[in-house]
Amino acid sequence: MAMLEVKNLRKCFGDLEVLKDISFNVEKGEVVAIIGPSGSGKSTLLRCINQLEKASDGKISVCGMDMLEDNPKGSGVVYADARLLRDIRLKIGLVFQNFNLFPHFSVLRNITEAPMIVLKKSKEEAEKTAIELLKKMGLEAKADSYPCELSGGQQQRVSIARALALSPEILFFDEPTSALDPELTGEILKVIRKLADDGMTMVIVTHEMAFARDVADKVIFMENGVIVEEGAPEQLFGNDATERTKQFLQRFSQG
Repeated sequence: MAMLEVKNLRKCFGDLEVLKDISFNVEKGEVVAIIGPSGSGKSTLLRCINQLEKASDGKISVCGMDMLEDNPKGSGVVYADARLLRDIRLKIGLVFQNFNLFPHFSVLRNITEAPMIVLKKSKEEAEKTAIELLKKMGLEAKADSYPCELSGGQQQRVSIARALALSPEILFFDEPTSALDPELTGEILKVIRKLADDGMTMVIVTHEMAFARDVADKVIFMENGVIVEEGAPEQLFGNDATERTKQFLQRFSQG
């Protein structure tokens, strides 16, 4: 079953068309890596899917629920009602590149706040889940610490635990290692690799080409707001890739 369906998606900021007729599917348990140069629309695509930006045209469905579709009466799109949008929002989680933790909350409270408020879980139930997630992240000793007391890699692992605490069906990552130095990057890639092994459905915008090649089931190469190429890692990272994809990967490896 397709967990995510994006069809003919467009996003404009005034006269600037940032996403141009984007279409792709993500199947259950699939890991999709989105690569491409800066400014190609990758983060905007994630923001549209996560309801952080309003799409201009197209259709998005999450877990069989239509989030938006083209307006049958004219231009633009029609979004689902507020209740359905909330249900869809609970199906997806987003891990930001800059952590976005609450600085005045402890690690434990950063993770338990949303389950208690959004899912109406008891404090005891939310804390039990949070501790289990912190153990998976190797951070059980940091439950009472504050974000300022953690390394960047530790903060990002807390933000992953926070996203997982809401039990999403799909997890999105927006360049999760871009704010980290190379040594800490390995910590996060290890966590994501473990989630992939556990069968988590994920969409990852990344500049880590080796990681995309080794972990993703499918790779999407975007440039100038369009999907240039989409396929298995062995296709995009092999001799069968388009010339534009080869040029990008060659420049990236040289950079």
